[in-house]
Amino acid sequence: MTAELVNEAIQLLRQMIAIPSFSKEEKEVADFLEQYLLQRGYVVFRHLNNIWLQSPGFDVSRPTILLNSHLDTVKPGSGWTRHPFEASIENNKLYGLGSNDAGASLVSLLHVFFFLTQRQQSYNLIFAATAEEEISGKNGLEIMLQEFPKIDFAVVGEPTGMNMAIAERGLMVIDATVTGKSGHAAREEGENAIYKALDAIKWFRDYRFDKVSPLLGPVKMTVTQINGGIQHNMIPDKCTFVVDVRSNELYTNEEILEIIRENVDCRIEPRSVRLCSTATQFDHPIVKRAQQMKLALYGSPTLSDQALMPFPSVKIGPGDSARSHTADEYVFVDEIAKGIETYIQLLDGLQF
Repeated sequence: MTAELVNEAIQLLRQMIAIPSFSKEEKEVADFLEQYLLQRGYVVFRHLNNIWLQSPGFDVSRPTILLNSHLDTVKPGSGWTRHPFEASIENNKLYGLGSNDAGASLVSLLHVFFFLTQRQQSYNLIFAATAEEEISGKNGLEIMLQEFPKIDFAVVGEPTGMNMAIAERGLMVIDATVTGKSGHAAREEGENAIYKALDAIKWFRDYRFDKVSPLLGPVKMTVTQINGGIQHNMIPDKCTFVVDVRSNELYTNEEILEIIRENVDCRIEPRSVRLCSTATQFDHPIVKRAQQMKLALYGSPTLSDQALMPFPSVKIGPGDSARSHTADEYVFVDEIAKGIETYIQLLDGLQF
């Protein structure tokens, strides 16, 4: 049965790679997947470019597990030597845009859904292929959370080498503005906004948050852009800079924002506070089973749709995140087979 699932998953992935599905442009691949599932006899739910299924005999009195991965891809860079939409297999490597991130996870989770729903489980299952993950968009998983029944737990499919991320950093991007007073650079006048900004930038560089996560480490703040001044002989009256803040699960983004505003003398405006750090406890049944299976547990520094989930979740999937967004992206065929097998071992008969 597993070999048949693997072959079907690989063929589906090849078909999906052939359909461009850049973020916000997933309609064609969503149309294809919807028809694929309808032809298999499933009741298919759809909202915008998001497709989802729920297990037959869905019982609201039972807990529900969400199996989620994303349909969208980034655009191919200039370094590709292969056609990004031709899913060729050479030396056990399946090439194509989105093969690794996160097509392999998506087709693996879908076929695991097929398998698990044919067997008696103590929980409901929802499979969701969602849009706009690569841009943290609002018309993907975020809008779908309003459509789903109550979710108790989620498995997020991303390329992790089938190691299990039980924690993930959050993200908050801050626009900082420092104001001064303009004047002529040749005279002792004005108030230099760039000089004033140096104190705030130094604080961002040197400040250390008290609470350090055993999985994710400390909160990390990095000034990544700066702009000030309009010509060489004028004292700049405005300096702006951007701060990339990577949170751990011990602070909310709002708490971090409050600490920043208490310590720097400039206007601080977050672009969003919705991408939160997440963590699932070691005593959760799926984490316990992962430990029994000798899967490596870790905290992920990179962002996924986990950041939008207000319920426990783990991130695990076939492939390697180092291949994501690279030229000539690929996933090993054997990784898909291992992914399906590992997902089934994790979930089949799970009690929680």
